[in-house]
Amino acid sequence: MIGKISDEQIVTVLRPFVRATRPVLDGLRESDPFGLRARVTPDGAGARDVPPEERSLADKILDALASVQVPGTAAWARMDVDARAHWWVYRVGRFTTLIAAIPGLGGALARTLPVSDAVGAAGEGLLLVALAGEHGVRDEDRLVELLAAVLFRRELALGDRALTPAEDAAADARASELTGDLAESGTRATLKKVGAAVWRLGRALWSVEEELDKRPHGRFYHEWLGMLPVVGVLGKYLGEWSGLKRAAREGRTWLDRHGLAARPGA
Repeated sequence: MIGKISDEQIVTVLRPFVRATRPVLDGLRESDPFGLRARVTPDGAGARDVPPEERSLADKILDALASVQVPGTAAWARMDVDARAHWWVYRVGRFTTLIAAIPGLGGALARTLPVSDAVGAAGEGLLLVALAGEHGVRDEDRLVELLAAVLFRRELALGDRALTPAEDAAADARASELTGDLAESGTRATLKKVGAAVWRLGRALWSVEEELDKRPHGRFYHEWLGMLPVVGVLGKYLGEWSGLKRAAREGRTWLDRHGLAARPGA
C-alpha cells in the first residue's frame, strides 16, 4: 500500500514547478506571430516612416492592430483583470490541447505519460500561476499554497519560513531541469520548446500521481464520452477544457478568500 503523500512532499514538488512556470508563461505571453508589438506602440511610431500618400492606409491598419488583445498592445493595457484572466484561460487551454494533440511536441515524454493527466495537470497549474500574476500575486509561497489548494485539495500555511541555501539550490536545479533552455537569456520560445517544457511540468506533477484525481476535472458525461470509440478524443478534450475553467473559478475563489484578488475594474 502506498503511503499518504505528506504536505512537505507536495511543497517539494510545487516549489520548483512554480519557478519553472515563469519562463513557460513568458513563452506563451510573448508569442507574437504577427509582430503586433513591433507595429503597435504607445506613440504610434509604427506609421512614422510611411510615405504621406500611404499614411492613411497605414493608420487604419495600425488602428485595427491596436484592437488586438495581445500582451504589450494598447488593447491589453486597457483590459481589466477579469478580461486578462479570460484571455489566459483560452491561451493556456488552446495551447495545452494543441500539444496534447501533437505528441511530437512533448518528445519522448509524450509516449510514456497519459495525455489527460500529465498535460491537464500542468495546464491547470500554469493557468493558476498566470491568473494569480494578473492579480498581482507573485510570492512563491502564496502560489504554492494556491496550487496545493486547487490541484490537491491541501490547505497549506507556509508562513514566511526562509529556505535554507540547500533547499533553494535544489528547487532552482529542479526548475532548470523542467524549463530546459527556455530560461536561458536570448533563447527564443518556440512552440516546440514551450511544448516540451509543459510536458516536463506534467512529469513533475506525475510524481504525486495519487493526488492528481483531486484536481478539477470535467463533468461525468465527459468521462463517459471519452470512453466511446471515435468520439473519445472529443470527450477528453471537452473534459480537460471544462476542468481548466473550473480550476480558474476555484483559483479566483481562493484568491478572494485570502484577500489577494484585485478589485473589480483594476
